[in-house]
Parts: sequence; C-alpha cells; structure tokens
Amino acid sequence: MTITADLTGKGVLVTGGASGIGLAAVELFARCGAQVAMNHLPDDARAAEEIARLSGERLSVVSAPGDVSKAGEAEAMVEKAIARLGRLDVLISNAGTPATREPIDFADLDAMTEEFWQAILQTNLLGVFRCAHAAAPALRATKGAIVNTASVAGLGRRGSSLAYSASKAGVINVTRGLARALAPDVRVNAVAPGLVQTPWTNPWSDERKQGTIDRTMLRRLATPHDIAETMLFLAAGAAYITGETIVVDGGAA
Repeated sequence: MTITADLTGKGVLVTGGASGIGLAAVELFARCGAQVAMNHLPDDARAAEEIARLSGERLSVVSAPGDVSKAGEAEAMVEKAIARLGRLDVLISNAGTPATREPIDFADLDAMTEEFWQAILQTNLLGVFRCAHAAAPALRATKGAIVNTASVAGLGRRGSSLAYSASKAGVINVTRGLARALAPDVRVNAVAPGLVQTPWTNPWSDERKQGTIDRTMLRRLATPHDIAETMLFLAAGAAYITGETIVVDGGAA
C-alpha cells in the first residue's frame, strides 16, 4: 500500500532530488499533484533524464540546479525555485553526502581531515540551514512544512564515518531549533533512515547488507520509497507534529 495525498496546487522543493531518497520524494509528491522543483548539482546528468521521464508521465517537475554546500548558491537556488513554482508549501531538505565510497572506521581519526569535515558539514548540516533560512518567508506565507533527512547515525548508531554521524546529529538538533524558530507558522521535522538501497549502497556485497537485514525486524533494507512515504506523512499530514525526528529503519535492533 502506498500512502497518498491531494497536493494539487502546492509547490514542493526537494534538494538532492536526482537520485535515491530525493528522487523517490520528487516522484511521490509529483504523483500527489504537487508541482515539484528538483534540486540537483548543475553537472548531474541524471537530473535531466529523470525530469524528462517524469514529465513524460505528465507529472509537474522542474529543474532547480544548485550546490547547497556553497553559501550564496544555496540561497539563490531556493529563491529561483520558489519564483518558478510561484509558491512554496514544502521543503524536503535531503541533499547530503558521505564524502566517501566506503565506510570509514571510527577509530581512523587520521581520515577525519579538515577537508573531509568541511565536505560533510557544508552539505549535510549547513546546507540544511541555508535552504531553510532562504525558504522561511515563503513557507510562513503558506503555513508550510520542512522535512529534513537525518539518519540513525545521528542517534548514536554507527554511520559511514565519525564526521557523517556528527553531521546527522546536528541535523536532528537543528530540526528542533528550526521548529522553535518558525513556530507556529511552519512545522519542521526530520526522518532518520536506517540502511537504504541507494546508489551509494548498491555496490556493497549481499553478505555485507545481510548483517543489517538480520538485525531488522522487517527483514529487508529500506527502499527510497519507504523514506519518501514518511516524508509525505510529515509534510502533508501530521498537523500536530513538529520538532520531531522519525526513525525509519524497519525495527532495527
């Protein structure tokens, strides 16, 4: 069963929308009738392909290129997306990076260089704040909602690196702070996925993934659609929930 909502006439911006969880959110919100702006890195060829595919299904999806890790560029992207949509009802702040192809053991402190920390924090944490700050006036006007992508790594579980886990803990904290700052006009929540089948995890061996599956009550990995459905619930329903982080991990131990 797929949850749905009538979002006809609503404007939605999804950051990091060209693949994985972000793409699933773009598609789900568009199928609910919203006009969706897909944020993506300017040189990401996947964005044009996916927008063409969705537009071919008569879904309303437009491009919103820009790098949320860059001060000024993130804000300009949000402002242009709002102008193109004509309004903004929902911001899905999903853009993020592990900044590594393989998980890094927490004991490897030497791998946590200044450059690595900056790559993680500029996208995963500061990018969330930049986009929320730029979108706040438009969201106040529509009594809208923000949903941030955190991670169970931000709740004390092992993530792809020490820096990544710290960045997602920061997302959880800033979610609570933004909820206070934008109340009562704008609700702000986050989702904290467990291991998800995404382009980052797809190359991993089945044996490696099985360890997570074995610790999960539902005995499977999450799909991007699983996470997008929770985003839709928090954005289009859940009228009395704000400042919260919802864990979506299939009941992992």
